[in-house]
Amino acid sequence: MKSAIRLFFFLSVYVIMFSSCEDDGVEYVEAKEGYALSAGTSTIYSSTSHAYDTEAPWVTGTTFTRFNRGDQLYDDGPTENSGLGPVYAGYSCGSCHHNTGSTTPAMWTSKEGSGVAGMTTALVYISRKNGKFFQNYGRVLHDQSIYGVKPEGKFKAEKHYEDFTFPDGEPYQLCYFTYEITEWYADSIAPEDLFITVRTPLRHVGMGQMMALDPKEIEALAAKSNYPEYGISGRCNYITERGKYQLGLSGNKAQHADLTVELGFSSDMGYTSSRFPEEICEGQTQMNEGAMMGLSYNELEVTTEDMEDVDLYMQALGVPARRNVNDPTVKRGEQMFYKAKCHLCHVTTLHTRPGGSTLLNGTRLPWLGNQTIHPYSDYLLHDMGSEIMGVGLNDNYVSGLARGNEWRTTPLWGIGLQKVVNGHTYFLHDGRARNLTEAIMWHGGEGEASKNIFKKMSKSDRDALLAFLNSL
Repeated sequence: MKSAIRLFFFLSVYVIMFSSCEDDGVEYVEAKEGYALSAGTSTIYSSTSHAYDTEAPWVTGTTFTRFNRGDQLYDDGPTENSGLGPVYAGYSCGSCHHNTGSTTPAMWTSKEGSGVAGMTTALVYISRKNGKFFQNYGRVLHDQSIYGVKPEGKFKAEKHYEDFTFPDGEPYQLCYFTYEITEWYADSIAPEDLFITVRTPLRHVGMGQMMALDPKEIEALAAKSNYPEYGISGRCNYITERGKYQLGLSGNKAQHADLTVELGFSSDMGYTSSRFPEEICEGQTQMNEGAMMGLSYNELEVTTEDMEDVDLYMQALGVPARRNVNDPTVKRGEQMFYKAKCHLCHVTTLHTRPGGSTLLNGTRLPWLGNQTIHPYSDYLLHDMGSEIMGVGLNDNYVSGLARGNEWRTTPLWGIGLQKVVNGHTYFLHDGRARNLTEAIMWHGGEGEASKNIFKKMSKSDRDALLAFLNSL
């Protein structure tokens, strides 16, 4: 009965929203097509703190049961068999992705802005400046540990600010971080031989739609994504996962072909599984410390079935519908979005393949197939590394084919609800931007032209563009 009511409500709103767009006129053809249903049959109508954390309307029956099971595992981890650690970066998916969004980065919650205490709520990647990893550490710093075990190191961040003005005199400020790692568990690594790059949690909005994308459409976008007049030329990332060379879609640099559920349980939380049966600190002294605390290393700590339930949960989440689509300021902001050529990378409309997506253990989700979706992303790599204040968005970290200055276009759907869901408006890969204005003004490289157009707009037009982004 509950599912029938949900479906009736969904279809009713679908008809109402599409009907209401009929009188918008030719000028708003894009709005008629693109704004009523963000994710086709997975669109939900919520603007609450659970807007990222609500099942899609098609989730019923056994799928709903598995969805709830995945939700619990996502939020709390496998509590009935706590294999957490011995070292870890987060104790569950939900510890960094609160309400399936982006938990406030610890760089902004510490009082001094440095000496971050407790969880960083971010992934801290460490590597040598020649790109290689350190023998006694992995690619991720595990700055947390269970009782009696020493973490790999402690992460510290320091903020730096610079003041600017728009041509019309309105002031704005940009911030960036410098990082330090102290209390290394083994080698004390010299700063001159160390690259530190920080990735704050991505919003898990539209994950199922992303996994169901038609790769041919993404590759076709890369083939034609060449706008020399604006310095834009997107390209695909390709990676080898599970022994297969394939298109990357997931992550800041499109460096993964799946949602990395298995990798997350292993690298981030320290759980062993059939795919990653070894402890992340294998060969490190923490193994002995864990054994002294009574830990056993002879069994798999999270099952494939559990991980697939988490995968299902993430892919079966609804995507919030757009809001305030008929507001005059929002409509003006849409025009400014196109005027600034933001749509050349933040592509408004894509399509999913007929069969939908396949979960990590082979379960199919056909409900995600044959959908017209509006993620505001081309999922391609773009050079964003132009320097500002002597620094830029180049993190010197190579992922697949992606260079340090290349980043996947961030999908914008749901971005206007981040404040409601997570209580903050920190953006970009390391959370340096405190609002959307700062995020835009950090655009360099292929984003330079759009940034400059935005910069030269009147304040009212800039505000309108921001209102449009907040309607997504």
